[in-house]
Amino acid sequence: MIFTSLAFMVFFVVVLAGVLAIQKFSGNDRIKYYFLLAASYFFYGWWDWRFCFLLLFVSLSSYLTALHCRKKFVYILGVSVPLIALGVFKYFNFFMDSLGLHSFSSLRIILPVGISFYTFQALSYVIDVHRGKIKAEKDFVRLALYISFFPQLVAGPIVRASDFLPQLYEPSRKITAENFCTGIQIMAMGFFKKVVLADHLSVFVDDVFGIPAAFHWSAIILAVMSYSLQIYFDFSGYSDIATGCAKCLGYDFMMNFNLPYISRSVTEFWRRWHISLSGWLKDYLYIPLGGNRRGRSRQLINLMITMLLGGLWHGADWTFVFWGGLNGLALCAEKIFPSRRNSTGMFISTLKIISVFAFISFTWIFFRAESFSDAWAVITGIFTLQNGIKQPFFWSFVAIVLLIVSEIAAFLRARREGLDSVTGFVPVMNLNTITGLTVYFVFIGLILGLAFTGENPFVYFQF
Repeated sequence: MIFTSLAFMVFFVVVLAGVLAIQKFSGNDRIKYYFLLAASYFFYGWWDWRFCFLLLFVSLSSYLTALHCRKKFVYILGVSVPLIALGVFKYFNFFMDSLGLHSFSSLRIILPVGISFYTFQALSYVIDVHRGKIKAEKDFVRLALYISFFPQLVAGPIVRASDFLPQLYEPSRKITAENFCTGIQIMAMGFFKKVVLADHLSVFVDDVFGIPAAFHWSAIILAVMSYSLQIYFDFSGYSDIATGCAKCLGYDFMMNFNLPYISRSVTEFWRRWHISLSGWLKDYLYIPLGGNRRGRSRQLINLMITMLLGGLWHGADWTFVFWGGLNGLALCAEKIFPSRRNSTGMFISTLKIISVFAFISFTWIFFRAESFSDAWAVITGIFTLQNGIKQPFFWSFVAIVLLIVSEIAAFLRARREGLDSVTGFVPVMNLNTITGLTVYFVFIGLILGLAFTGENPFVYFQF
């Protein structure tokens, strides 16, 4: 059940109706949590009901070990269970193939949807309890709901227990007219990014990356840029839908994207891209490794380890590791050769933005390609000025224009309001006015009219 399917629309309406009925006729939050937990497991079981047992096992393990994680053995067990689950189901095939153990080639383990996300949430919960940052949750239903809450279950954002669990104790977390109006507008922007922009871009990207030797070098460059836009609109759109769903129900998620393609350095890019993952890797991997506390050389090693493992988290293939390594090298280079802070003129800033976008787009080639040979075919097609099909894809230019306009508008808004940074959240309108309702429904009509009608699943489902 994906967010852009009719099945999810029906499911979400039923969930909203059920929560509203509980609010009106019972008012018992515990009944609501049981209902949301059951709905979340139904949502997850829609793909394969057998993996609900894995989700339950990880949740139960985290719950029990966190209660006694002051003991070192119990803490190690609490951390090991999610890691073992992730390792077996996501990386068993990868490591067997990499080690040349072909006798295991017939044993193909199915990758459960969303396992990278909910295992990281379980890990961070146990670690935070062990560190004393939060108290162990004594109510299993609340903890299980935190790990399995359907809006963020299969594709994030990676929610911290310290952010979400307290919300389950606040009686004000309900479906209200204000929350619903805000939530559906954030969802609408997410749907536009996903089904109008990302899905249309994927058609062109799939054609070029499928047979790069058939296309002109200019078409390949456009396809590489288009993939940068596709994965941004796809992932940030899905995050918006998740955030909007949660908001409709009365819960708040962190912002997961902050206009990453206006970044003037790779370091800034990773502060703006997939913020929940970047923060997780920093707090639970980079800093425990030593961070920047043990000298420059150790800091660079820690950065490389973090980015290599971050690449492996995205996919069980050496292309993802290489992608993470390229970003790690860029981060290390920026630590060794920091840019001058006074180089902030408009022209210099624009050059930096363009250069960072070009570098990130280049690294996405390895993220998108099925193998190193496929990635190399794309790269050689560009640098050898290859001849072939010239295909100026209309939706690529639409996406580029919309991205530039939205980023300029956000920058000007931040400058006008005196903000330190810009955000990628959709501005919320007052739907109680005729103007607000008219604009909103016109926008919905545009989404329905321009939506890509082919099947195009969310990019991050495979991770």
